[in-house]
Amino acid sequence: MTVQVSPVNPVHERDLQRWKLIADFRSRLEKLAQDHPQDPRWQDRRRLLHQFDYLSLFLFALVNPVLKTLRGLSAASELTRVQQEVCGSYASLGSLSETQHLLDPVLLEKLMASLRAQIPGPCPKDPRQAWQVWLARDSSIFQATERMFWAQYGAGKSGCANHAVRLHVSFHLWEEEPARVAVTAGKVCERRMWREQLEPGATYVGDRYFAEDYKMFALLQSKGCHYVLRLRDEAVVNVLEENALSAADQKAGLLSDVWAQLGSRQRTGRVRVVTVRKPSGTIMRLVTNFTPQEMSASDILTLYRRRWQIECYFRWIKCLLGCRHWLAQSPAGVTAQLYLAVIAGLLLHLVLGTRPNKRLWERMQFYLMGWATIEELMSAVQKALDKQSAKKT
Repeated sequence: MTVQVSPVNPVHERDLQRWKLIADFRSRLEKLAQDHPQDPRWQDRRRLLHQFDYLSLFLFALVNPVLKTLRGLSAASELTRVQQEVCGSYASLGSLSETQHLLDPVLLEKLMASLRAQIPGPCPKDPRQAWQVWLARDSSIFQATERMFWAQYGAGKSGCANHAVRLHVSFHLWEEEPARVAVTAGKVCERRMWREQLEPGATYVGDRYFAEDYKMFALLQSKGCHYVLRLRDEAVVNVLEENALSAADQKAGLLSDVWAQLGSRQRTGRVRVVTVRKPSGTIMRLVTNFTPQEMSASDILTLYRRRWQIECYFRWIKCLLGCRHWLAQSPAGVTAQLYLAVIAGLLLHLVLGTRPNKRLWERMQFYLMGWATIEELMSAVQKALDKQSAKKT
């Protein structure tokens, strides 16, 4: 399953000079909002802080290396330039706290979908695979504060309650961007959210947790979905028929390719199980409903290995976009912050042609603070693009 990389277009200085993240975000949001119903409380004439002002301020805090708290964001709104380019007027701490409860995450979901559709990604050479929607499914935990009682997760070693927020993501493996996102309390089941967000006709790639529920196989089949999931080590595999392994399969470390039923008492329907020996020597088994004619065993292994991209994405969100601290602590505020972090990543990818790594993100912030020249920033951007192109060839 090789990928074809399109030529990387160099980023020019004029592109960055025209780039205004907040203005671009706001104009896109306002266009989408024209056909989206709003909470009537936004029309209250006494309200000074409006929806787009609030969301623009939140996004401003995520990409700013200085702002860390809601109180700091309120103080920043006193600055003349911030009012001119971001929020229009001063935003009190009370207004920031109250406004978050009026937000509709559906509007942000629409913006995410609109941005992702504009980001081109490498496509597989095989025309049979080009049309398929390839999605890695997983979630990540973000530690919450004790005041976020709605996010209580469980008891730790000390017996004290832990609090956590879970970000559920369907991640497009070719565009390497999120396709569907949901934010819940940490204890909400990942498989439950997966069922709610299933996209008919898509192919899902997941780890062992998603393969524990054998009933999901039938549900995915009924919706026309393909899947590649890793089985738990203790899963019972009842072999029905063996498939021949090619020389390429054996070279990739494949040990067997069989049609089987899973379970000891209540067995599943007919599924395909591919067994591989990892470089570490451990055995890994993958279950799928792809036939050998649709996808070889070695390509199934390659597809599963690409699942690691979603883990890299979670790390990027946590480390680069300030999602290790919360600007708001209500469910609505936390949802808005994580959605805006995803949107910020999409906007940056759309402008730069790549999702910025840690070094490029630092260079961009140095430039915005006046410590780096435009030539130094452009050099870092081109270096990141060249590195990405070399990795995918």
